[in-house]
Amino acid sequence: MSKRLFVSVDLDGLAHAVADVQQRFEDTAGLRLTDPEQAHVTLKFLGDTDPERVDDLVDALETAVEDSGVDPFEAHFGGLGVFPSLDYISVVWVGVREDHGDRELTALHETVEDRTTAMGFEAEEHEFTPHATIARLDHAGGKAQVRRVVEHDDPDVGRLPVEELRLTESVLRDDGPVYRTVDSIAL
Repeated sequence: MSKRLFVSVDLDGLAHAVADVQQRFEDTAGLRLTDPEQAHVTLKFLGDTDPERVDDLVDALETAVEDSGVDPFEAHFGGLGVFPSLDYISVVWVGVREDHGDRELTALHETVEDRTTAMGFEAEEHEFTPHATIARLDHAGGKAQVRRVVEHDDPDVGRLPVEELRLTESVLRDDGPVYRTVDSIAL
């Protein structure tokens, strides 16, 4: 049975701050908040993966970390954004402050992307923007409210030491996904 996997940097210790930011969107029609305890930056979504490939994948991620030249660093999370645009909102996210972890996360994404696509995983179709998804807009009922908050608020979520990447399994359930760490790769 395949595992639904992704590579992430988790926002351990910032769940309370993420929940505080999510309160700005309380009672927004059509908006589904993510579990703040599971907040993370996805460096690469791998999708359904044969469990027999996990060891090779961990080896590839260790090489990717080495290739990136990134040592442990501090990331500063804050600000808000949406995908794909303010005219058509699907995802609401908290970003990474410029010059406070964004370059390191981008470098890690690029080397992880190189190593995993070399293994046959699909290449990303869009440019990487370091972010942690905090909500999804299921219908446009609350679009104006989301837009207003995103355009006018600049919340500070906090700083976080980044010392590892995680290979994470996503188990889809009726009440939302549950994430389980398969392996950790130290920076």
